[in-house]
Amino acid sequence: MFILIVHIHVKPEHVEAFRQATMENARNSIQEEGIARFDLLEQTDDPTRFVLYEAYRDPDAPAKHRETAHYNAWVQKVADMFVEPRTRTTFHNVFPSDQNW
Repeated sequence: MFILIVHIHVKPEHVEAFRQATMENARNSIQEEGIARFDLLEQTDDPTRFVLYEAYRDPDAPAKHRETAHYNAWVQKVADMFVEPRTRTTFHNVFPSDQNW
């Protein structure tokens, strides 16, 4: 499993629009063969901060995801909503085993 965690800081006036656009992207993303999970998290003490938790079945799946129409539509919708550039960190799965996803 290839895990990508993305931290996003959104301008306050765009929180709801960002949430809606990202949920639309997530609903489509979980339909992709290479994606095991695609979670949108909002920080409890600061609603302008979000995390995307993306679990891919193989290391090539993120590149395939970035080629989809729904991802590219999301990028265009949210491009001007960020306070600062989003950051990404990659991980590999330790527990539970990949077979249990």
